[in-house]
Order: sequence, then C-alpha cells, then structure tokens
Amino acid sequence: MTTDSADILVITPHPDDAEYGVAGTVVQWVHEGKTVVYAVCTNGDKGSEDPNMDPKEIAAIREDEQIAASKVLGVREVVFLRFPDQGLEDTPDFRKEIVRLIRKYKPEIVVTADPYRRYIWHRDHRITGQVVLDAAFPYARDVHAYPDLMKEGLAPHKVKEVWLWAAEDANHRVDIADTFDIKVSALLCHQSQVRQFTTPEGMERLKDGYKRLGEPEGFLFAESFHRVEIRW
Repeated sequence: MTTDSADILVITPHPDDAEYGVAGTVVQWVHEGKTVVYAVCTNGDKGSEDPNMDPKEIAAIREDEQIAASKVLGVREVVFLRFPDQGLEDTPDFRKEIVRLIRKYKPEIVVTADPYRRYIWHRDHRITGQVVLDAAFPYARDVHAYPDLMKEGLAPHKVKEVWLWAAEDANHRVDIADTFDIKVSALLCHQSQVRQFTTPEGMERLKDGYKRLGEPEGFLFAESFHRVEIRW
C-alpha cells in the first residue's frame, strides 16, 4: 500500500454534501481504522443568498468549513478540485480528474451522490454521480483509458464497491446512532449553509430525516445508500 492509498474515497459535489450523505458512516470507518479521503468537486461559490457577497469569498469560506468538518470526522485528506459551483458537465476532462483520484488513492469503496434521483435534484449532484460511476467502471480499470495517466505512474485500479447517497431505491442502511452527534458537529461546521439547523425546531427536523431513514431496519438514526458491487 502506498502512502497515498485510502480505503474509502468520498467524492462530493459541494462542500457540505458529504456531511449530509455519509458523515456518520465515515466516523464508523475511521473508528475501524480505515482511511478516508474526501474529494470536493466544486468550490461552492454560489452558496450564498447575499447578492453583495463576492463569490471568491464564498468559495474561501466554504473551503475552510469543509476542512473543519473533515477534522471533526477524522478524514485524512481533502482534495479540492475547485470547479465552479453549478458548472459541472459530463466531460472527458472532469472524468479524467476522477479517474486520476481513483488510481492515485486506490480505494476499495467510492462514495458519491446518486445521479438517478428523479425530478428535483441539483444538476451538480446528478453530473457528479454519473461521472464517478463512469470513472469507477470502466475507465479507472482499463489500461488504455487515459494512457497519459499511465505515464504519470497511475496504474489501473478496480474499485470494489460504489455507495450512492440520497438514493430513492436504497438497498443498504448504516446504523449511525452512535456517531450521529459527531455527524451533526461536522455538519454545523458549515456555518454559511446550515443556519436552518441552529434552532431547536430545525435540529428536530434534521433528526426526523435520519430517523425516517432508519425505520426500515429499526435503527434510531441511519444513513441510506444504493450500494453497487463491481464484479468485473
């Protein structure tokens, strides 16, 4: 195992998305001794309702918030790709960046947003999920995909599983009752984005959402995913 390798690679469209989708599970993985790396695709520079805010300032704030949240969770490293918020497209260059990350860190599990959520869904989430799925299979695996990456020493890698958060057809749930408080602490690091949860009423709404995710398994709180095993 190289010093760069990681057990889990979480690829999130924006700062804060992973805290909603997978943070409780991340804490469990870290407690089990697994290494987790985050890759944040966009800089989040549209993440303010204040028309007087400079997008560059927004991006800088959100990057600092993501670093703080990652420290709370025990994430080993955060990679910022810094594509513009609301600007992701399914392009060979974006796919290549994700393939580069997968080959560099050699994760067994890749986690990202489900691209197949119907109707109302942030376009960046949809594009990220689709590009990550394509990058994981077959591009990261195939020796003749992006041959220049081979020249950089980034050999093909076979991802074993992809976990998709916010899936409407979840087939896997993780009990996060023991890590929920840490998840919330990490989420609250994103102060520019989560003011709605700083009141008792808002926090109850947040808790209710994760309680509903846990109901099918009888968990107090859960995170849910569509989990895909890659067999080829």
